[in-house]
Amino acid sequence: MKPQVVQLMHEYAECHQHPMNLLTHRLAIPLIMFHVIAMLDWVALGGWTLSGGREVTLAWPVLALASVWYLWGAPRQAPIIIAHGLVCLVVAQLTPAWVVIAVTVAAWVVQLAGHVIWEGRSPAFLRNLLQLLVGPLFFVALATGSWPPPEES
Repeated sequence: MKPQVVQLMHEYAECHQHPMNLLTHRLAIPLIMFHVIAMLDWVALGGWTLSGGREVTLAWPVLALASVWYLWGAPRQAPIIIAHGLVCLVVAQLTPAWVVIAVTVAAWVVQLAGHVIWEGRSPAFLRNLLQLLVGPLFFVALATGSWPPPEES
């Protein structure tokens, strides 16, 4: 991981110490990624279409930009996050809007409950919006054993 990303990961880790908060985030972050991508897929980009007639939506460039950031900052973890984002995009296109909205509400309630009830600290993204990208990376890095870095374990 790039040093700048490692620093962001440290900042994220400071706000995510309690085991129950970590659990709520393990559940909520993939769902939040899904709902964000699904809602961005509702926004058409001026009639651009792909071969096959699929309309290009705001989800495509946002997912592309996020993918570039992940590939730059955490190339080992990036393929997992990018694959999840692409699966979210496909599933989003098959999911009714009311389900996306229900997932949105449920995921944010669970996520914020972790901070209010167990952690007692505000979410890291309230101080730095890049932390919205760090959340998925943090949990992929935990799951793959690449966080904390070996010299800090």
